[in-house]
Amino acid sequence: MGQGQFTLVVAMLTDAIEVYRSTRFADCEERAFMLTAVGVPNEFDHAEGYYRLWVDASSVADARAHLARYQIETRKPAPAPVFEPPRLYAHAWIGCVVYAAVLLGVAVAVSKGIGRLDTFELGELNAARVQSGEWWRAWTALTLHLDPAHLAANAGAGIWFGYLAGRLTGPGVAWALVVSAAAAANLFEALLSPPTYRSVGASTAVFAALGMAAAYTWRERYHLSQRWSLRWGPLVAGTVLLGWMGTEGEHTDVFAHLSGFAIGGLLGALAALPRGRRLIERTPQWLAGMIALGSVLGAWLRALFS
Repeated sequence: MGQGQFTLVVAMLTDAIEVYRSTRFADCEERAFMLTAVGVPNEFDHAEGYYRLWVDASSVADARAHLARYQIETRKPAPAPVFEPPRLYAHAWIGCVVYAAVLLGVAVAVSKGIGRLDTFELGELNAARVQSGEWWRAWTALTLHLDPAHLAANAGAGIWFGYLAGRLTGPGVAWALVVSAAAAANLFEALLSPPTYRSVGASTAVFAALGMAAAYTWRERYHLSQRWSLRWGPLVAGTVLLGWMGTEGEHTDVFAHLSGFAIGGLLGALAALPRGRRLIERTPQWLAGMIALGSVLGAWLRALFS
């Protein structure tokens, strides 16, 4: 039956009721064919700019049920969100080199006695001192280490996780977020710990970098219509690494590692939001890097000359 060649036979139905209308001939014809195939008598006509489908009053319920199922079965699925590969920043190694240079420089200065003899005591995370107002220790403690093994472990792990974070947000922004997260975690721990608590080391920054990279990647993939294991995989992997690397050892500060990972993860998730990504793109990487380095340098100047 071609368009414009159908016969109006509504009168053949005992009590005709309209069940569908469309401005498109093909839509009406398809539904009429479907109803005929399932045994529902029907006819359609054209009036007032619409193609109208009619069935007998006794068949209205069946017709509408079949039409509803047909609508669901022929509905085009919503297009899946297009996954655009995340932008990866070049020169992530620069931030890692600066990180290693700061740790090594402070270690050499302390071991050689450059500066004040009580430099280590001035910079350690001393809960009693932080609670009395010496907030800068949250930054200076990140650069102090007890021995070469302690330094090497934190330098190696920090370089690797920092490189991953730098590839996602750029070296300057990544280390600004990592240093901020680690310092916030140190402050949080010092304020909640007993006055006798003391701590040093960059491990809080290491796990802040891990949390940031894991949460940023997770949040970037969160909107995709994938299996949950693919969307949540980065966060699960980060948590597994935290459990594997951050809870072993006799003198491991588990709370510091957990808080660093959590705060770093929070900042990473916020950075992955559309507004966060736009802010990152507008922020010069060199400026963000100078803020990270300047916060550590400023804290040490305050410690040495307070």
